[in-house]
Amino acid sequence: MGGVVTFVSLTSDMTLEEKNSLATRSVLLAFVIAIFFAISGKMILNFFGVSIDSLRVAGGVLLFVVAFDMILAKVSRESITEKEIHKSMDRSDIWIFPIALPLLTGPGTITTIIVLMGSAASIIQNIEVMIAIALTFAITWVFFHFSRRIYKFLGYTGMLVFTRLMGLLLAAMAVNFIAVGIWNIYLSFQ
Repeated sequence: MGGVVTFVSLTSDMTLEEKNSLATRSVLLAFVIAIFFAISGKMILNFFGVSIDSLRVAGGVLLFVVAFDMILAKVSRESITEKEIHKSMDRSDIWIFPIALPLLTGPGTITTIIVLMGSAASIIQNIEVMIAIALTFAITWVFFHFSRRIYKFLGYTGMLVFTRLMGLLLAAMAVNFIAVGIWNIYLSFQ
């Protein structure tokens, strides 16, 4: 939902058909990127010799920065900068950059996906993570598809309040990532 304000500003001069087409393409690409990292993330970590717990700590710090920006109702530096938003206004491929990547699948999202898949203890849990990814992007598509209506209904202030509440929840998740990661790293040295 936090990305809806950015999406509305990037698509404000488009027709409804153009906006919906862009929403579909960007969400599909973001979904493909997310699934790619869900499947290959652990292999990539192994290749570079990085443990899931190290990524959990680093990702927790990164997610906390994003959450802090959300609480302050700022566009996250982790996902997209104001300068990138303004530069992208003149391009026709904004569905790729900055919407699909990094707005929808930035480093925080990718880290979360890899950590969740790496922490899964069974195939069933891996499937549950994949289903959660699919549901998340389906909901994102609905939010983007109806972004103008949502924005009109909630208004700018409503969007800021919602973004701040989501930022608080994300901050709690980030602290949990960091705590679990540090604890597991500590246990691995004993």
